[in-house]
Amino acid sequence: MKLRSLLLGCSVVGLLAAAPSGCARSPAPPPALPSTAPPVDRAAAMEMELRLRRLEEKLERYAEALEFLGKVYEQQKATQRQRDDELDPDAMFAVEIAADVKLGKVAGPATAAVTIVKAFDFACPYCERTSSVMEELVTEYAGKVRVIYKDLVVHPEVATTAHLAACAAAKQGKYLPFKTAIWEKGFRAYVDTREVGKLGEANLLSIAKAMKLDVKKLEADMKGDACKTILVDDTAELAKFKVNATPTFFINGKPISGALPKEGFKALIDEQLAVVTASGVAAADYYDKVVMVKGEKTFKPARTGR
Repeated sequence: MKLRSLLLGCSVVGLLAAAPSGCARSPAPPPALPSTAPPVDRAAAMEMELRLRRLEEKLERYAEALEFLGKVYEQQKATQRQRDDELDPDAMFAVEIAADVKLGKVAGPATAAVTIVKAFDFACPYCERTSSVMEELVTEYAGKVRVIYKDLVVHPEVATTAHLAACAAAKQGKYLPFKTAIWEKGFRAYVDTREVGKLGEANLLSIAKAMKLDVKKLEADMKGDACKTILVDDTAELAKFKVNATPTFFINGKPISGALPKEGFKALIDEQLAVVTASGVAAADYYDKVVMVKGEKTFKPARTGR
């Protein structure tokens, strides 16, 4: 039918081309000139219309399949976009930790051969699940593993105050016990009641008081610029590697997205202990001299490493 209309349109155009422009009637129109439009090949037009009809029938017959293929294509594009944002699991990334170590956001000794950087959020259930696992690993590996904690607030309306309070506790040398108390008396209470206030200032100050911290100093540091800067700097450092989800780990620079069971972490730690030994670099120097020197300074996508 579309072809039929097209042919009709062409013939109308041909007739209009021979007519004077405008709509005013001429008192004495000149005699009509012979049409210059080529004659219509009826057989060819019918053949073309038949082909178009067959094509339309095929499209209708395979409409469902074409719709399915379209969805698959969109899924593949989405997967590719996700792959473009994934860190190369075979790469080593040089994540800065000096400021966090200086503040005391670290468990384990500076001489540890394996450094685990944990990006976490105090309102993240998977971060809470891996919290005790990190503590156990530091204990079980007895001086060979340390964990550096980096703030990545992905639930700002819930978790920001808790991160600021933990930073303030670090200024009193109490980061690790206060962090644990936030999980136990803040986050879990929040999960049970869904009350945001359980991770709010009043409850956090109450926890600090029970732990014999200097509450006035803690409150002042929570609201001061130094702790706000720590949160901003941690987030900016992680953003260099497109880390935007919690928990995310770097084990001697090797990225792990999401929580792993304890045995999974142990397998990766054992692998890195062997790498450090084989390198000939002193355990205490490995992170600074190998990871920070040879590691990637910015994001490297997964697809380029496979």
